[in-house]
Amino acid sequence: MRRNTRKRRTPLATKAIAASAALALGGGGLIWANFYASAHESHNDAWGDRTKAASAQVATISCPDVGQKLSDVPRQARGEVDGELANLDRQITEAYQRLATTRDAQARDASFVQNTILGPLKDRRKVIVDRIVLEINRAGGRAPGGLDDLTACTGTPADNGQQNSGGQQGGDGQNTGGQQQNGDGQNGGQNGQNGEGGQQGGGNGQQANNGGQAGNGPSAGDFVDITKVQPNVPAKPRKTGNASTGTFTTRCGVNANKNHNTDNVIVAPGVTNGAHHLHDYVGNQKVNAFSSNDTFLQGGTSCQNKNDLSAYYWPVVRVQDGSQDFDQNADGGGKEGNVGKILTPRSAQIKYVGSPTGKVVAMPQFLRIITGDAKAFTNGPANANAHWSCTGFENKVQLTDKYPICPQGSQVVRTFAFQSCWDGQNIDSANHRTHVAFADAGGNCQNGFKAIPQLTMRLVYDVPQPVVQADGTVKNAYAVDGFPEQLHKPITDHDDFISVTTNNLANKIANCINSGRRC
Repeated sequence: MRRNTRKRRTPLATKAIAASAALALGGGGLIWANFYASAHESHNDAWGDRTKAASAQVATISCPDVGQKLSDVPRQARGEVDGELANLDRQITEAYQRLATTRDAQARDASFVQNTILGPLKDRRKVIVDRIVLEINRAGGRAPGGLDDLTACTGTPADNGQQNSGGQQGGDGQNTGGQQQNGDGQNGGQNGQNGEGGQQGGGNGQQANNGGQAGNGPSAGDFVDITKVQPNVPAKPRKTGNASTGTFTTRCGVNANKNHNTDNVIVAPGVTNGAHHLHDYVGNQKVNAFSSNDTFLQGGTSCQNKNDLSAYYWPVVRVQDGSQDFDQNADGGGKEGNVGKILTPRSAQIKYVGSPTGKVVAMPQFLRIITGDAKAFTNGPANANAHWSCTGFENKVQLTDKYPICPQGSQVVRTFAFQSCWDGQNIDSANHRTHVAFADAGGNCQNGFKAIPQLTMRLVYDVPQPVVQADGTVKNAYAVDGFPEQLHKPITDHDDFISVTTNNLANKIANCINSGRRC
């Protein structure tokens, strides 16, 4: 059974969208917040007119995310349901690839996309959704109503994805209050929204007006000169007297041994190429779609602390410089629009931090956490947790849906702060989200959840400086790997984690943090 659950698929916002705010490093910790931003602000960049001219062109396919509606699936049905969700993902990928390779037909027939791509896709999705309902009900559960309403997908024109092209997102928006990260760092603001851009692809030209070496991004509108963005990182929050102020750092390398695959054992167990994009792996060395908890315990580790067998993995970053890498003809690689030279991080810091309001409890063995949303471009930013900056700017500017153009001598930085509240019972959930949560704006866990050590990660890259050229192409464009229809948008960045420890290491991490030590 093939499977590949996608993370939360809803149509692109057309009014106000919640833009997940930026994250900053400072004093050894991380913290961020959420703000609302207009998705249709004025465009002052050089590509606005070009993008408007392409507005009738369908750029990508957006499908509602069935998986995120399935928060209560009987355990005995989860394997089959995950498999069917993976089939939905595969269908979307195939439909996008057909969209990208039929531009001439689309230009001749205005109804081509609906009649030959979206209509048949809806019919195929309906068959799978019906099977999902059957599996849940047969296992004694109750499938949520309205799943049939999630079978229809839309073709999204280029300008629907074109959001604010630059500048800082104002900080006076409404705080969503649902994704507060705790640590020793600072609150992050939110930079302007990412754009579809007007760049014509410089590679095979399949995906018109979406740029990128493979024709599916990134585009000129996805980049911003970080030196021209106003500071957007607020001051640090106040800690209570009961705060857990320690930190625990684990050194696991940068994946110099090139441990890669395009699987995702959390959301698509048992499915080869379940992620449809390539991951870097550090920590546990035997992680693939077919790994089990027993496999993890036998997997060995790249970490210096041999009791840390945890799996840490994230999508690779590539420079689209015209070159190809080892996977140029492979699923999840070049065959799905992930092209260019894979960059190994210059450094990868993995650190656990505490709560500003209380003590933490140890992480349970085999706890799974996904932070961010690999489908945030089409889902909207409700689960997004992408953070991009440059060395020397991290305490000033953080970007959620722009790639920074860093000045000479400065490196690109990706940072992640994982959910820090746990329901106290489950190591995973049917939609891989509801068993963990972010603390609220005051740093407290809600609804009976318990504070756990917050995993934070900081990846630094030497990236050739991108240059937006007069013809709308981007020289030295770089981008995170992703599902092909997500167009390599920076907002889709995400990170995955499975906690696996031996010799009481989980308790040692919690004790270190609670006692205020640096370990």
